[in-house]
Amino acid sequence: MVAASSLALPRAAVPCPARSRAGLRAGFLGFAPPVALPAQQLRCCASSVDDGVVSAEASKPRLPRVVGMGSKLVGCGSAIPTLSISNDNLSKIVETSDEWIAARTGIRNRRVLSGDETLRGLSVQAAQNALEMAQVKAEDVDIVILCTSTPDDLFGGACQVLTEVGCINAFGFDITAACSGFIVGLLTATHFIKGGGAQNVLVVGADALSKYVDWTDRGTCILFGDAAGAVLVQACSADEDGLLGFSVQSDGNGQKHLNAVTSNDESILSNTNGVAGFPPKKATYSCIQMNGKEVFRFAVRCVPQSIEKALEEAGLPASSIDWLLLHQANQRIIDAAASRLDIPSDKVISNLANYGNTSAASIPLALDEAVRSGKVKSGDIIAASGFGAGLTWGSAIVKWG
Repeated sequence: MVAASSLALPRAAVPCPARSRAGLRAGFLGFAPPVALPAQQLRCCASSVDDGVVSAEASKPRLPRVVGMGSKLVGCGSAIPTLSISNDNLSKIVETSDEWIAARTGIRNRRVLSGDETLRGLSVQAAQNALEMAQVKAEDVDIVILCTSTPDDLFGGACQVLTEVGCINAFGFDITAACSGFIVGLLTATHFIKGGGAQNVLVVGADALSKYVDWTDRGTCILFGDAAGAVLVQACSADEDGLLGFSVQSDGNGQKHLNAVTSNDESILSNTNGVAGFPPKKATYSCIQMNGKEVFRFAVRCVPQSIEKALEEAGLPASSIDWLLLHQANQRIIDAAASRLDIPSDKVISNLANYGNTSAASIPLALDEAVRSGKVKSGDIIAASGFGAGLTWGSAIVKWG
């Protein structure tokens, strides 16, 4: 059936030199120039030396850093694979149809990695686009956060992304929180700024779930696609703060409804030298397993509650929301959440039909398209919410620009 449709399935997943203190830019991790502060503003002094004991390396005292400053979104970018898979393409692989898929999910097409494309490559492109919009140089980035559950390397991909982008002064790490990952990344970024003195934090949401999809299971293969999206979060004064409120939660009891667990192959060694259970069997990941009905119930119940909690933290009423931007999982979930929050459809951002569920990439991908099309404008208030495996869910109330 693959040959008949001319469709190639995605490939299956197979399971820095030290920098001197002078190389750290002012303003990050405590190495900031003196700042004149109002008397009421908090200051935090960080010291790594014990009283009376000063090493040669720490001969110059660390300067205080500002705590409590604001943070705002100043740039966004995205990247998608070249190969587009339509519902009609899938109908040649599994028993389904364009009408059946669209009616139940709202999805018409999805993008999947092919050829030499990699998740790292998409992440790099999205990050570069975000920096270009923000007019920030790569060397001025302090931290790169890669939010993904499907890195090209088991040990993470942020370090490779920041190197290819040219963020020579940045520290990078990965966050794994599935479809909630980008929201968690935003929260982490603003905490590094407000409590750690960072000036520019690049948050990338990227996933390639096509590598973990069972392409013979019409219940899941119709849902997922690959993509990357990124935003540049920048320090600002407190009165310019654009990340207004957050709410994040998790519940491991729901893991049974959405997962991709590890399984063990047979040991490759026949002679274990008499040691029972050794060596450990090689681990591989299963395909995505999902109880769609339970995930739907969870999302339509928890997402509105989460957004309401984030609004409460922000001190804003629901009527202040200019745009509702939910994780692009299923159009019925998006519509149900909007209805419960009394948000009209013309204030809902959705590109699900074109890309499917791209996990941690879905929110920044949709945001980037909305900003570049002129739909989202500077000063607009966005209620964003992610939800997925774990189970995890979280919301952020943000002001664009």
